[in-house]
Amino acid sequence: MSLGINLEHPRVGQLSPSQLLYTYGIGAIVDLPQLAVLVMGLDEWTVDPSVVREISEPRLLRLVRTQLGGEVQRLLSLPTSREDEIASPFDPQSKIGVPVSIFPRWLVCPSCRTLARRDSGLFELKVDAFRPDRTHFEHINCNKPGKKPTAVPARFMVVCENGHLDEFPWIEYVHYFETPCASPLLTLFEYGPSGEARDLQVKCLNCGKERVMAQAFGKDNREKMPQCTSRRPHLRDYEESCDHHMRAIILGASNLWFPVVFSTIAIPAATDELDLLVEREWATLQHATSFDILNAFHLTGQLGAFSKFSVQAIWSAVERKRAQEANEAITPAPELLDLKLPEWEMFSNPNPRLTSPDFRLRVLRAPVRYQKAISQVVLVERMREVKALVGFTRIDAPDELTEPGQERAQVIVPLSRASARWTPAVEVRGEGIFIQFDEAQMQTWLSRAAVKQYERTFWNAHTAWREAHGVSPPETNYPGLRYVFLHSFAHMLMRQLAIECGYSQASVRERIYSRESQADGGPMAGVLIYTAAPDSEGTLGGLVNQGEPETLEQHIARALEDALLCSSDPTCAEHAPGHNLALHGAACHSCLFAPETSCERGNRYLDRALLSKTIRRESLALFE
Repeated sequence: MSLGINLEHPRVGQLSPSQLLYTYGIGAIVDLPQLAVLVMGLDEWTVDPSVVREISEPRLLRLVRTQLGGEVQRLLSLPTSREDEIASPFDPQSKIGVPVSIFPRWLVCPSCRTLARRDSGLFELKVDAFRPDRTHFEHINCNKPGKKPTAVPARFMVVCENGHLDEFPWIEYVHYFETPCASPLLTLFEYGPSGEARDLQVKCLNCGKERVMAQAFGKDNREKMPQCTSRRPHLRDYEESCDHHMRAIILGASNLWFPVVFSTIAIPAATDELDLLVEREWATLQHATSFDILNAFHLTGQLGAFSKFSVQAIWSAVERKRAQEANEAITPAPELLDLKLPEWEMFSNPNPRLTSPDFRLRVLRAPVRYQKAISQVVLVERMREVKALVGFTRIDAPDELTEPGQERAQVIVPLSRASARWTPAVEVRGEGIFIQFDEAQMQTWLSRAAVKQYERTFWNAHTAWREAHGVSPPETNYPGLRYVFLHSFAHMLMRQLAIECGYSQASVRERIYSRESQADGGPMAGVLIYTAAPDSEGTLGGLVNQGEPETLEQHIARALEDALLCSSDPTCAEHAPGHNLALHGAACHSCLFAPETSCERGNRYLDRALLSKTIRRESLALFE
């Protein structure tokens, strides 16, 4: 399935649903072959029931409301269309997609180097209905001989830490932020082969003033830039004020947009077959507010999955489900907003009756060699994960885990001007391996003198990082060395499994279950390594097969062997938490770091010295 992106009326490109959640979501810039476009806010999206559907996941919806407000009523899938269903560019199906706007609006002619706004009258949009990727702007009055050149986006913009984004102030910049000349005429020339800002110069042909782009970058130069304009172009508005200076950034920079995504594993809450069906089809059945409406659903063939049950029985199950949701609405929020506790309870104490087409578990014994440390292995043969986009940040990635009660230094930019009544979501199906560690062994390891001392080192690094990022109080939300161990183990095993089962490393993900407290559900110590795909069938069992006891034992042994030595040693092994405000110990891209899509904590809180002996630390490893 792909997404057609709509630019006013012409279609100019396509993206997958996952890309619109993790790479090019609302507020992000999509760099197309000839254009650069900005994905607009939810205010401009068209919610057509024929191309979007409601995704039912009450636990996730409750958490989304803590971020976006109680007005959020639904999680909706992204508007999708199939290429093979589009008969022609003029087919209504070709207009299905996500609204975008051209950004940045300053364009450069590659021939004469003229730099001007899109609406200056110098450029004309050429739409190719049959080849959307060829839609482009032409410089219609270029003074160079030959074919009219295709203008390209000016690759400089300004942002700030509050999530604001605006055009680069070209006219003001070239005139050194003094009063500009009456009729500025700008050019942008490149004088060197490097492509760096020091080789780029903007010049005003009218008054002769010129300036190199390097003077817009760097900490000292930023203080000379104007105050941020507080612009939010994806919402077509401005905030009241911003106390930051503009920060120059290049189009395509990796720190221009970071998504804030909440996700959960769908856990069946009922054991009865009928109740399970109602839970699965709740997105439709919740609209049956009376028996007559439900009966109408039955008569129109919308209850095909319930063919073996009477309408009265279905209505009774619907009323039970509605009563359950009403009770949960008045239950204290902390109990309902903990997404991982129900998952942990399900995986650590599997119930064979809680099985559905989207959820199936199989319990195995722990690998013989590691039975002292690992108490249980559960194969998640079928699972469904639901992910919802609730906002985004710029400059810096979200600091903390996407869970309630954890502060973030960054400002989360909203997806709409008005209070959102829905938010985009994606559901994926897949498989995984859940590994539960023995709590007694974990407590014994944590009580070691060397481990306690190292815990203090990590805690100091945690508080220093939060102080530097303005998160108060800095002492809170420290995940503990238990989490560091589990996180490091998950990364080492993910790398090993990706090699063996054929999935790319970016497609294998982690979910860490770590808790010290005996209260609030008790302590947790486990990891879920999983992979998922957005189609209806999910994945094909390649990962689950690696969880058989003998096979998993080999994988763990090889992963621990790899943890002994890194190709970047001794530099990697000697790295200490807190050095340069880093929140990791012996970890780097050569050994433990994982792709953004795989890690739930941004490659923080990692240290392979907790898994195996390293050339720098020999007394911290849990595994003997």
